[in-house]
Order: sequence, then C-alpha cells, then structure tokens
Amino acid sequence: MARATAAGSRLVRALALALGLLAALPAIADDVLHVGSKRFTESYILAEIVAQTAAPHARTEHRQGLGNTAIVLAALQNGSIDVYPEYIGTIDQEILKHEKPASLEQIRRELAPLGLGVAVPLGFNNTYALAVRGDTPAVRTLSDLAAQANLQFGLSHEFIGRADGWPGLRQRYHLPQQPRGLDHGIAYEALAQRQVDVIDIYSTDAKIGRYGLKVLEDDKRYFPRYDAVLLYRLDAARRFPAAWAALQGLEGKIGATDMIAMNGAAELQGQPFAAVARDWLARSKAQPVSTVGSHPDMDTRPAAQRSLADVLFASDLGRLTGQHVLLVALSVLLACLVGVPLGIVAAYRARLRQGVLGLTGMLQTIPSLALLAMLIPLLGRIGIVPALVALFVYALLPIVRNTCTGLAGVPRGLQQAALALGLTRWQRLWHVELPLALPVILAGVKTAAVMSVGTATIAAFIGAGGYGERITTGLALNDNDMMLAGALPAAALALLTQALFELLERRFVVRTART
Repeated sequence: MARATAAGSRLVRALALALGLLAALPAIADDVLHVGSKRFTESYILAEIVAQTAAPHARTEHRQGLGNTAIVLAALQNGSIDVYPEYIGTIDQEILKHEKPASLEQIRRELAPLGLGVAVPLGFNNTYALAVRGDTPAVRTLSDLAAQANLQFGLSHEFIGRADGWPGLRQRYHLPQQPRGLDHGIAYEALAQRQVDVIDIYSTDAKIGRYGLKVLEDDKRYFPRYDAVLLYRLDAARRFPAAWAALQGLEGKIGATDMIAMNGAAELQGQPFAAVARDWLARSKAQPVSTVGSHPDMDTRPAAQRSLADVLFASDLGRLTGQHVLLVALSVLLACLVGVPLGIVAAYRARLRQGVLGLTGMLQTIPSLALLAMLIPLLGRIGIVPALVALFVYALLPIVRNTCTGLAGVPRGLQQAALALGLTRWQRLWHVELPLALPVILAGVKTAAVMSVGTATIAAFIGAGGYGERITTGLALNDNDMMLAGALPAAALALLTQALFELLERRFVVRTART
C-alpha cells in the first residue's frame, strides 16, 4: 500500500509539473507575433499573407483555423494571438452589436477600450450572399425566396447564429424556411447533389463559377459591406513596429479578383495555403520568408499530385501523433485523479450520488465548441490548456459512473467479512472493495480514453494540434484525402487504445483472482 501511495504521489507531482510547463508556454513565446485565422479558406490565406509579410521583421506564428468569430476574438482579447484578418461588417454587427452600420471612426473608438484596433483595409469587399443552382426557376432576388417555401436551405452554422446572418435576413425578407446547418466547406457539393437548394456564400468564393451558381440579388440591401481589414491588439503595433509598418504596406493591395484567384488556387487546384500566399506576395514584389508556425513539415505539393498515402504518411504525422497522444493521456489521467474519488463519494454517500452523477452527466452534454469558447476567456489562453480541460470534462462521466457501479457491486458478504477481521473503512476500501471493483473501473477508464481519442480532434479549433489539424484543413478545402488522413490515424489510435486497455484489464483480473 505504501509503495502504491508513493507511486501515486510521484504521478501527481509529474502531472502538476507537466501542466505547469504547458501553462508557461505562451509566456515563453512573448517575442512572437501570433497571427490567427478562422476556419475557412480565405481566412487561412489572408493570415498566411500577414504572417509572411511580417516574417522578415519579427518572429511570426500562424495559429490556423481557430473556429468561429467568438473563439478567434476571445483569443485576440486574451493575447493568445495579436492580429487576424476580419471584415468590417462582422466587426460592426457581430462584435460591436450595432443594429445599423457604423462609421470606421466610430468602430475604432469603441474597439479602443477593449485594447483592439482595426486598420489596413486590404482592398476587397467579401460580402455574404445566398446562391442557388443556375437552373433554379423563378428565383432571382432574395425577395423571391419568400414565395418558394419548398426550397431547402443549407446554411453554415455561424451564419445561422450571427446577428448579421440568418435571424435578421429572415426578418427582413419574411422567409418561411427552416435552414439546415452545413459546414461551409461541403455546402457547394450538397447544393450540386440537390440535397439542399439554397446556401450562403462569400462573394469571393472561387466555386461560384465552377458550379454555375446563381447569386441572388440583395434587393432590400440587408447585407452590409464586408471590407477585409486587420483586427489587432493595440499593443502589437507597439511591440512589433517594423512588422506593423510592413503590414501597412498591404493596404489596398488585394483586389476581389486577386482573392477569388487565391481561393481558387487553394480550393480548386489543391495548393497549400502558405504556397498560395507566397506566390501572391512574389507577384506583388514582396520578399516573404517562411514563418515559424506554418508547419514546414506538411506536404506542400498540390492535391492533384498527392495520393492518400502521401497525405496520410506525410512528415507531419509524427508531430500530430505526439500532440494527440499527449492530449488524450493527460486528460484521461486528470479525469482518473478526479473521477475515481468522485465515484467513491457517489458510491458511499447516497445523498450525494444523484448530484455527482447528474453534474458529470450535464457536463458531458455541453457542445464541444461552446465549451471551448467559454474556456478561452476563463483560462486566458488558447492551445493545449483549454483543450485539456475540455477533454477532462468529457472523460469524467464514464470514470465516475463505473467507479460508483463497481463499488456498489461488491458482495455484501465480503464487506461483512472484512469488517469481522477488524479492517477500518479505508483498509476495506483499499484492500477489498477497490481491487474487486477494478475491472469495472478500468472499463470506464477505457471508455473515457477511446472517447477522448475522437474528441481530441476538436483541439485543432483552438490551436492545440493533433489529428484534427488535418481534418479542419480538409473541411476548409473539401479535401477528402486530407480529412481521411486525420480521421484514419485517430481511428487507429482508438483501436490501439482499446486493445491496450483490454490487455491491462486481463492482467489486473488475473492478478486480482490470484490474490
């Protein structure tokens, strides 16, 4: 027992040290200009242009695909990133919650108390629009949709929830339809396959022409202008003066035609985001260099020249595997350190049982992106720490429930025999009840670990890496090979995790039986 207690103590100290080092990572990189991007093609490309433009003057890192506006804005406000490409309409209505368009001066005044600024208009307007197939009859304007109640709407999840998106659009045009939520990366294919009839698009999407879509006229002028700009921390301009001066040179340089061509190079030709940005900068007479955080170990060949095996076994596989395994191992270990004691409390305190199980069950139901969006401002950072906390929350329920169930299943006769031998409550728990309940507890830990392998893919939405990095990139580009290259290793890791735990269960069951 003493030996086990000492080992447990060493494990806790090691975990605390690891978490302390992880928590200190952002502080170590204070001299790095962190550039963020949302999870769609244009944002990836613009962020690469920003990072590569600043790279000759400062160490830069591109934190890719940080989910929706709420997540990337929280990352900007807490200093996890310093700048990211945004749109005036989004800042005006989604961030500052204006009901009517405000002037750029007013937007700057209202952002300043938040420590934020808006600058460097890039030169194009990428407004929202709705589109239908080219052969859709009797629909030319958004007003025409009100008389077409049978049309199926497939809208991006962010558009459905945005103040400047579906709620206001439905009210302005009196639309009776109920939209389905679709990821923007797959909406065009769903429309082409006639699974939906209307989708939301960006006016600079390269696929509009490829799919022969009809962009509906905004005849009541609902959508504001979405001029592309840089949203940044005011202190970033002071900390990186030379880099900021270089970024100001981008003002007015990217036209709508340029942006459509760059989106097409990524989405239609399969060129990597960094390469698309580098080519545009070269054409515009800039001299970019590689950025710190653009993952140079990724395969930079166009998608047409790569097979699934090339993508699957690309040189970034080791890095992503290490990140994924670290996230799963630490989160499950944390869940065991908290979940097993909670399960013991639930088993021996009947009045607390429903509360403990109810709370862990409720935590399990929180949507992953919503939980991440809440954790970023609470923890003051993005990356591995909030991802660990989220995975820990999702791993708790099976461990707590199985611990409670396993202890409740210990035969009463054995408990009475231990009592007759004069064992104390803690001695009975440690020497009799926990060993007998161990197979059930291990089954709960195994369930938590296997679930965590899949859930850990959400870590990529906040820059924590793992196999989700490939999946989010594949979604943005609608690149099935890239998505499979993330999903297949995750599935293999889940199977390996299950096999390891089954082996562990057999060894413990045999050892317990001999004892």
